[in-house]
Amino acid sequence: MKKIIVVVIIALVCFYCTKEEEKYIYYQAEESEIEEEVYYREESSFAEKMPNQIVDCLYKRDGVPSPKGIAFTPDGEEYWVTSLMNKHRGVIVFETNTGSHKKDIVLPDGGAVEIIFNKNGSMAYVSQMETGRVYEIDTKSKEITRTFETKSAWTKVVILSEDESILYASNWSGNNISVISLETGELLDHIQTVKTPRGIYPTKDGKYLYVAGFDDGEIQKINLETKESNVIYKNGGAMRHIVADEERGILYFSDMANAKIYKVYLKDDKVEEFIKTEKNPNTIVLTEDKNILIVSNRGTNNNESYYIPGPDWGTVMFFDTATGNMLDVVIGGNQPTGLAVYKNRVVYSNFLDGNIVMCLMPTYDEFLKGNGGASVNFREYILK
Repeated sequence: MKKIIVVVIIALVCFYCTKEEEKYIYYQAEESEIEEEVYYREESSFAEKMPNQIVDCLYKRDGVPSPKGIAFTPDGEEYWVTSLMNKHRGVIVFETNTGSHKKDIVLPDGGAVEIIFNKNGSMAYVSQMETGRVYEIDTKSKEITRTFETKSAWTKVVILSEDESILYASNWSGNNISVISLETGELLDHIQTVKTPRGIYPTKDGKYLYVAGFDDGEIQKINLETKESNVIYKNGGAMRHIVADEERGILYFSDMANAKIYKVYLKDDKVEEFIKTEKNPNTIVLTEDKNILIVSNRGTNNNESYYIPGPDWGTVMFFDTATGNMLDVVIGGNQPTGLAVYKNRVVYSNFLDGNIVMCLMPTYDEFLKGNGGASVNFREYILK
C-alpha cells in the first residue's frame, strides 16, 4: 500500500436544484490530513471478483473528494479527475499504471464538473459549474492558459467541434449552449435548448448539434447554421449523456429516470430503445473499436436524499453494441459516476465514496467467449 498525505480545508456545501441529480453534499476535513491510499488487488479485497466475472479490477485510489468526471489523456499515460465544488483542488491528475498522484490543479472560485482533451493531448478543457466558466489547461505544465466565460449558468458538458475551432458548453440552468471560438477565446453565441441540457454532441460535418434534455427526457436536434431545432424524442425521463459512433451512424443516449439506453440513427433520426440498465445510469463510454458500450449506474437512491448512500451498490456494465447483450458487470461502490476508457483500461469513480477504481478489460473476442460474465449472477451481490 502506498500512502500520500495531503492537507485540505473543510467545506460543507449543500445545494438543491430541480432534479435528484443536482442534490449534492460535499465534505472535507478542516485543517486535517486526508490519507490518499492506493489499494492494489493483492493487498486488499476491495475488488473481489464475482463468479464468472471477466473484467479484472486492478487498484482503488482513495482520497478524491466528490469525483465527478474522468478522462484519459490521449496517450493514456494519465487520467484527470474533476472534483465537484472543490475550491482546493478542482482537478486531480493520476498516473494510469500505478494510480500514483501527480498533481492537484486549483481552479479559481470553485471545483470542476467535466473534462475533455484536444486530439493531440496538448490542452484540457474543464467546466466549472458554479461560475459558468471553462478553463483551458496546458497538459504539460498543468497550468491554466485561458479562461472562457460562458455567460450562462451551471455549465456542465464541454465538447469540441471536429476541427477543434469551436468549444460547445451546455448550461444546465441557462437552458442554452455557449459557443466559444478557440482562436479568439470569445463567446460567439448562445443557442437556446430544451430545459436542463446536459449531454451534447456536434456531428463531424459541423451541421448539427444533438442535446440530451434532462428535465423532460428530450432529445433535441439543432441545425447549427439556421439554429432551427426539433425535439425528435420525448419520454418524460431524464436524458443525460451522449456518445457517438458516426461510422455506424449511431448516437447513444443514457436515460437516468427510466434506466435505459437509447439509439438515435443519424440518417433519419429514428430513436429506439437499445438496452435496460440498473438504476440511475449516468455516464456512458464506447471502446475505441465501438464494439462495447460501458455504462456506470449509480444504483437506487436513498429514500431520504440522493447524497446519502442507497440500499444497493452501483454497477459498471459492459454491453455488446452489435446485439445489446450484457458481456459483464462490475459491482461498484456508492454512486459510480465518472467513467473513462483507454484501450483495455477502464476507470470509474464512486462519487459518495471519494475514490477511483481502475479495471482491465479482456479483448472483444474474449468477452464473447465469456457467456455474459457476471451478468448471470450479479444481482446476488448488489444489495448491501
